[in-house]
Amino acid sequence: MLTKSKIMQLLSRFEQRYPNPRPKLVYHSDYELLVAVMLSAQCTDERVNLVTEKLFLNYNTPEKMVTLSQEELEKMIFSCGLYRMKAQHILSASRDILTRFNGQVPATVEQLRSLDGVGVKTANVVYSVSFGGDAIAVDTHVFRVSNRIGLSSSTTPAACEKDLQKALPQEKWSKAHHYLIFLGREICKAQIPDCANCFIADLCQKKIVKKTRK
Repeated sequence: MLTKSKIMQLLSRFEQRYPNPRPKLVYHSDYELLVAVMLSAQCTDERVNLVTEKLFLNYNTPEKMVTLSQEELEKMIFSCGLYRMKAQHILSASRDILTRFNGQVPATVEQLRSLDGVGVKTANVVYSVSFGGDAIAVDTHVFRVSNRIGLSSSTTPAACEKDLQKALPQEKWSKAHHYLIFLGREICKAQIPDCANCFIADLCQKKIVKKTRK
């Protein structure tokens, strides 16, 4: 695991590289962010943005969303994958927001997780981005990069979240979530990480050296 000194160096470099980390998802309200994050499971942000650009024209509030049948919503979000489950969860969560939270997206992790289809990752993203809370959402990029560079030595997302909470200052949790995602997308990719051009390579504990053929 990285030392505290190296972690501070790491955060400093991340801050220089990504001075204003924000989600790549396009949204204009807490509800739009919630729906977009729910759609992003096993789907790229680019694809989600294409879908929500059309979806949110007429269905950008829970009141409007519940006027759709599940079949209608499925057709609109089909290209995001897992469309049946996502449509069911979005509609159910929207009903919960209307009946239990007076039409407003709840502002705590516990309340967010009480919505159908809202897991730890989704709740943490909405809590940190919409409500300024300190949270680390562990997606595939965060999990992979954290274990590679030495911020975690975990085998599950839950364990990774705990490792990151221990390793990082609490006030940095939300930004660190985006830092690790951006690094994972840009450089520390799943199949072929670009270690030669990585701005934190000298701090990384598991730098992958690409072997050359003789």
